[in-house]
Amino acid sequence: MLDRDGFRPNVGIVLLNQRNQVFWGKRIRTHSWQFPQGGIDRGETPEQAMFRELHEEVGLQPEHVCVVARTRDWLRYEVPDRYIRRDARGHYKGQKQIWYLLQLVGYDWNLNLRATDHPEFDAWRWNDYWVPLDMVVEFKRGVYEMALTELARYLPRHEVRNRYLRSGSRVRDHEHHHHHTHATDGSARPGMALPPGASYEPDPHTNVETDETDQPHAR
Repeated sequence: MLDRDGFRPNVGIVLLNQRNQVFWGKRIRTHSWQFPQGGIDRGETPEQAMFRELHEEVGLQPEHVCVVARTRDWLRYEVPDRYIRRDARGHYKGQKQIWYLLQLVGYDWNLNLRATDHPEFDAWRWNDYWVPLDMVVEFKRGVYEMALTELARYLPRHEVRNRYLRSGSRVRDHEHHHHHTHATDGSARPGMALPPGASYEPDPHTNVETDETDQPHAR
């Protein structure tokens, strides 16, 4: 379902844990990492689509989260032609997204990447709030920055939110980032509490997302 400008309506999800770290998922059978996102079906509201995608992609139910905020308007990104199916080029331009900020009120073990027969992710981790801007594929970076910046004002107070200076440059302190990762290949980092069937995934900082295949039916 495309709008008249060639953008597919879509929702994005920024899921926080109790430390204001964000869920970061590895797309199945790739080295690409991203936030959960997915298309809005005909007849769905953005919020209905968000809860459906939340369950399909990470296995959570509405009672596992609290909706903290959402972006006011659509945020758009165009997809380079090389990532679009040849038969869709010319009328499909990209995604227009409403982003939701959710607080996990359940537990890590409530997350389930195999809640459906068509999983989107095969590993996940918690990242500090701004880290995804360094890791997402370039054509999505602008939307990620707009979404995270707009939603940052709603973060619980214990988060250090002064990540942007007045000049607009972002402050990053990578040496103090604290990460947990969970995968589904059977191994685990010693001493880390993981959901059933989960395992440790190496730090994906070098795995910049390059395999994006955004198409009219893609997430």
